Amino acid sequence: MIPVEPRTVLPGTAAAGADRDPLLEVVRRTWGFDGFLPLQREAMETIRRGRDSLVVLPTGGGKSLCFQAPALLGDGLAVVVSPLISLMKDQVDGLTVNGVAAAYYNSSLDHTERATVRQGLTEGHYRLLYVSPERLAGETGDAFAHLLDQAGVSFFAVDEAHCISQWGHAFRPEYRALGGLRERFPRASVHAFTATATPRVRADIVEQLGLADPEVLVGSFDRANLTYRVLRRGNLAAALRRVIDRHPGEAGIIYCRSRRETESLAQRLESWGYSALPYHAGLDDHVRARHQEEFLNERVDVMVATVAFGMGIDRSNVRFLIHTGAPRSVEHYQQEAGRAGRDGLEAECVLFYSAGDFVTWRRLLDESGELDDSARRLLAEMRRYAGATHCRHRALLEYFGQTYDRDDCGACDWCLGELERVDEPVVLAQKILSCVYRLRQRWGMGQVIDVLRGRRTDKVEANGHHELSTFGLLEDLSIDELRGFVGQLLDQGFLAQAGDRYPVLQGTPAGQQLLKGEGGCELFRQQRPEPRRRKATASGDVETWEGVDRGLFEALRELRREIAAERGVPPYVIFHDTSLRDLARVRPTGRATLLRVYGVGEKKADDLGPPFLAAVERYCAENELERDVMPALFR
Repeated sequence: MIPVEPRTVLPGTAAAGADRDPLLEVVRRTWGFDGFLPLQREAMETIRRGRDSLVVLPTGGGKSLCFQAPALLGDGLAVVVSPLISLMKDQVDGLTVNGVAAAYYNSSLDHTERATVRQGLTEGHYRLLYVSPERLAGETGDAFAHLLDQAGVSFFAVDEAHCISQWGHAFRPEYRALGGLRERFPRASVHAFTATATPRVRADIVEQLGLADPEVLVGSFDRANLTYRVLRRGNLAAALRRVIDRHPGEAGIIYCRSRRETESLAQRLESWGYSALPYHAGLDDHVRARHQEEFLNERVDVMVATVAFGMGIDRSNVRFLIHTGAPRSVEHYQQEAGRAGRDGLEAECVLFYSAGDFVTWRRLLDESGELDDSARRLLAEMRRYAGATHCRHRALLEYFGQTYDRDDCGACDWCLGELERVDEPVVLAQKILSCVYRLRQRWGMGQVIDVLRGRRTDKVEANGHHELSTFGLLEDLSIDELRGFVGQLLDQGFLAQAGDRYPVLQGTPAGQQLLKGEGGCELFRQQRPEPRRRKATASGDVETWEGVDRGLFEALRELRREIAAERGVPPYVIFHDTSLRDLARVRPTGRATLLRVYGVGEKKADDLGPPFLAAVERYCAENELERDVMPALFR
């Protein structure tokens, strides 16, 4: 594979530019942004120079703008390769609202609509065209490719580029054919964009796409606006309710391990009064599409889903994301958790897991023939992250080969002090280890816990385990607590599990040493019931409610929903929550002040300004609020 070395760029710093910089001007005028996120300017300038590139930015890091802005300044057509029809439509709707001439060409269009797009291409009407990889691969060299030739393609942007790599977490074979773009369109540059790519995946992307001496830009994988928490799975129902109740009226995604769990949990949430729907590949296509639309249009708050609910989900204001079980790799977790807080505002990511998750994954991968050394390594890394007793942000960043230069992220269970060290952990560990050995290392976690808690179950008495010296040794601990401690001993290598379908607990050499009083360990209690408020982070984007009138925000949110419904687009296409909070903070009186609000460009100011300004005026008059409060927080 071709070695790929990324440029070193300090994360968290916006590139500077002259006031009359054309890139800054087009971003300010069209999207209402006063600056660039890390690496955006570098990516845009690379496109303008016509040099191939690979850009890796985290979800919410502004990848789309990297190729959309240069398309408005250059000559010719920018072609964006996107994997999902729903994703194309949302992107084009968003561009259209901002006054950008864009279109998509895919199987969802009827004959008349396709003819309209073809005519627009012939006449040079569009600046951006979104297509699927199948469209390019299936018609390269025929009429469609000839049409692109006539339109004068200036560059190709391959979104979700990790799909081209067999080493990536979402390999899509149809992406492989995109390697022919370089030969078929020799005058057009090719640019790959992805949110998650290890060095191995990056090298594979470059090789498969045939990128010529590409500029490789890799941003920080850290998502400072996300708060990460990991909990042992015990009373899942009660724990889920605590998380959801911290986010009343806000959007969330709950990832489940099976279709059956997805259905049952969605029904349970509905019975508790939450607005929730299920989503999985086993649903009828029309039902699945309707559920997705309900969620994207903010008519449903919680989507309970399998990982089939994936890349096409572009709702920006997901404020919490929950995994009810551990994913199969850290790459999968990073990608899925990254669907929270896409608008850059604070969001919470909670992972519930147990040691059984990894046993289940090994069995499933073995049955499918995928359990090779690489899969085992990825599972081990995921287990290591879940059981870690240090900063979650640091752990994720270091997994992807980057360094974390802060002592305290202020945004994970560890750094917020939500885990409590156990007094005399070695004594506790020795009691558990002793029980495992007394049971002759032939029983699973459930039996070990029953014996330690002194429960006279039929199985315990039938095997005479109630007569063991360890019976009732930890009777004051709950099942959940004991499961957590056993899990930590597994994570730290003092215990091991043997057998896939019915795993039994066994000691290890390290466990035997600990049992003899040689060496030490640390054990931590479960998370406290009510997590503390996260601290401010270096990005400065945590206290995003400062100065915001909550009532006005909700009024503007309802107006956004109404306008979106009238136009047949998701609400976030109208305005992101970031803009609504800024509107409810600044409370503008006219167009000039409105243009100072984050995310309001000239087209939106003209098109959407009147109804939103009127809503602000009514609310402020009724509540005697000051107007034109400057400067805004988001500058």
